[in-house]
Amino acid sequence: MDSHPTDPATSPATPPALIYGLEARVPASVAWVVSLQHVAAMVVGTITPPLILAGILKFSAADTAAFVSIALLASALGTLLQTTRPGPVGSGLLSVTGTSFSFLQPLVAAGQAGGPALMLGLSLAAAPVQLALAPFLPRLRQVFTPLVCGVVVLLIGLTLIPSALFGIVAPVAPGAPAWAGGALAALVIGVLLVAQAIPRTWARLGGVLFGMGAGTVAAALAGWLPTPAATNTAAPWIALPHWLPHGLAFDWALFLPFAFIYLVSLLEAMGDMTATAQLSGLPTEGPEHWRRLRGGILADGLTSLTSALFGGFPSTTYAQNNGVIQITGVASRRLGPIMAAILALLGLFPLVGQLVTAIPPAVIGALALVLFGLVAASGLRLLAGVGLTQRTCLIVALSLAAGLGLPSQPEWLKTLPDILRSVFESGIAGGGLVALTLNLVLPGAPLTSQTDPAR
Repeated sequence: MDSHPTDPATSPATPPALIYGLEARVPASVAWVVSLQHVAAMVVGTITPPLILAGILKFSAADTAAFVSIALLASALGTLLQTTRPGPVGSGLLSVTGTSFSFLQPLVAAGQAGGPALMLGLSLAAAPVQLALAPFLPRLRQVFTPLVCGVVVLLIGLTLIPSALFGIVAPVAPGAPAWAGGALAALVIGVLLVAQAIPRTWARLGGVLFGMGAGTVAAALAGWLPTPAATNTAAPWIALPHWLPHGLAFDWALFLPFAFIYLVSLLEAMGDMTATAQLSGLPTEGPEHWRRLRGGILADGLTSLTSALFGGFPSTTYAQNNGVIQITGVASRRLGPIMAAILALLGLFPLVGQLVTAIPPAVIGALALVLFGLVAASGLRLLAGVGLTQRTCLIVALSLAAGLGLPSQPEWLKTLPDILRSVFESGIAGGGLVALTLNLVLPGAPLTSQTDPAR
C-alpha cells in the first residue's frame, strides 16, 4: 500500500490542494481519522429531521428512537452505494447520504393527516421519480447545466448557514452563561484555523477532529456536558430495523408535493456531486460525469425506497462533506466502507449514538458554520467556471432573490397553493427552480460545454 501523498493512483488532474485523490489508497490511520470527521460533520444533520418531526407530531419515545436508528442505517447504506459504485448504482465519489431536510414540510402535513403510515407511504410512492429520471440525465444537460448546479450549491451553503448559528446561540447547558456558546464556537474555529495554518499534513487531516475535541473538552471542564444520568439507559443495546413497522397509506392530494420535492432533491444532489467531482479533480462535464450523476441519483432513490420500507424518511446526498474534503485534502472514495460501518454501528447501538449527540450544539454549530461556508464557496467556484456574463449574473441574482427572499415571508407564502408553498418555503427548491427556468427561457443559449462529446 503506497501511503505517499503523491500516490500515483491520483489522476493528473488532481488539484494541488488534494493530498489523496479519488482512487488513492489511504493509510489506515489517516482513513479512520478522516472518516470520523465526515461522520461528525453529518451525523447530527441526519438525525435532526426525525427529531424535529417527532417533536412536532408528538411521536412516542420508542418511535422516535426507531426513526433515528433507521436514519443512520439508511445513511450507511446510501454512503456505501455512493462510494463503492456497484454496477450502475452510485456516483463513485466520496459522498455521504443523510436524511433530507427538504421533505420536512410535506412530511409534517402527511403526519398530521395520517400519521407515520401516510408519511412512509408517500415517501415510498414518490421515490421512483428519481429512479425514473436518472437514466435520462445526460439528455437533460440543457436543463441541469453547470450554471443551475452552481446556483443550487451556493444556495445550499447560504441557506444552511443560519441553522449552524442556531446551534451556537442556543443555551449550552443549564446555568451556563449566555456567552458560553459563542466562546466554544470561537475555540473550535480557532483550533481549526491553526490546524490549517500549520504546514504539516497531519494537522490538515485532523483539523475537524481537533476543533471538535477542543470544544468538547472545554465544555466538559466547564461542566457544560450532559451527565451520564441524562442519557437513556433504558434504551436497548441493539436496535434492528423492522419491515413496514407502521404499515403504509396513500393520499393523492399529498402525493404531488412529495414527487416535486424528490425532483428538487435530485437537483440538489446533482449540485452536491458536481461540487464533489470538482474538488476531486474530475471534469464536471462530459459522458463520464453524467454517468456519475446518474449512478448517484439511482443510489439516492434506492436508499429512499429502502428507508421507507423499514420505517425511515427520504435520504439525499449531503453537501457539508465537500467542506471536509476541502479541509482535509482527502477525496478518496476508499473511505466509503469505513464511513458506512461507523454510521451502521451508530444506528445499531443507540447508546453509542447518544454519546455522539451529547457533543454541545455550539461545537457542532461552529463546525457546521465553516463547512456550510465552504459549500457556498464551492458554488461560487462552479459559477466562476461558467463565466459571469450579463445573462448569467441576472439569472444568479433572481435565483438568489427567490431562494433567500421568499422564505423570509412566511405569511405571504401561506396565500399560495400548497404545491407552490412547499416549493418556495425551501430556499434551495425555489431558487433552484428559478435558475432552471430562467436558464431555459432567457435569450441566449443555456450554458453547456462546447466541447462536450456527448452533445
